[in-house]
Amino acid sequence: MNLSESTWTDIRDADTDLAVLPVGSTEQHGPHAPLGVDYMTAEAIAEAGVEQYAADFDGEAVVGPTIPVGIAEEHRDFDGTLWVSEDTFRAYVRETMESLAYHGFDRVVVVNGHGGNVDALRECCGRISRDGDAYAVSYTWFDAVATEELGHGGPAETSFMRHLRPELVHEERTEEAAEGAAEQWGEWLNGTNLAYDSAEFTESGVVGDPRNGSEELGEELLAEAAGALSELLDAVATRAV
Repeated sequence: MNLSESTWTDIRDADTDLAVLPVGSTEQHGPHAPLGVDYMTAEAIAEAGVEQYAADFDGEAVVGPTIPVGIAEEHRDFDGTLWVSEDTFRAYVRETMESLAYHGFDRVVVVNGHGGNVDALRECCGRISRDGDAYAVSYTWFDAVATEELGHGGPAETSFMRHLRPELVHEERTEEAAEGAAEQWGEWLNGTNLAYDSAEFTESGVVGDPRNGSEELGEELLAEAAGALSELLDAVATRAV
């Protein structure tokens, strides 16, 4: 069930206390991929994961509206990137979850598509769980799938978009993206990342080679991420809290 597409009476009559909240970012992903990669992937995984949960466990969950702007100031040098502070982000996500809990959806899985959100979401979900308003956990899809080529705007994310929204991938620009790409995220010395902003170590904004991967890989990543989310939803739904 999609909350935004439902009526208030549909939500009132929903036979579940479980909600899924997609969270992403609007930030550069190189010259070839759209700014909305992170929130588009989070939204797609949330919807597919809830469908899989219904098929695997006969369970029901409500998918809330996607939060499209996150903690992404590290990409500020690339046009179109939007960001909010960590305090603003935590408050917005927490208050959104409190709204869900007010209506009886007091078990929440946040589906995250952006690495910069990870720490804040862990803290936010921990705080709302400890304070007793709801039980919440955050699920970051790329931590749950078997891929070693995530990068940033690299093979995995570009493949995901090739499957999800191929018309938004500028294949003719992938060579430009690869030529200006970094091999790893950051500028590391003795376990310390010396760089705060991505423009310090990647000219195109990309980490990894987006020419690798395929639409088929994107389809596999979506299926794997949705399956993992389905298992997590069952664990959260049945957990004693």
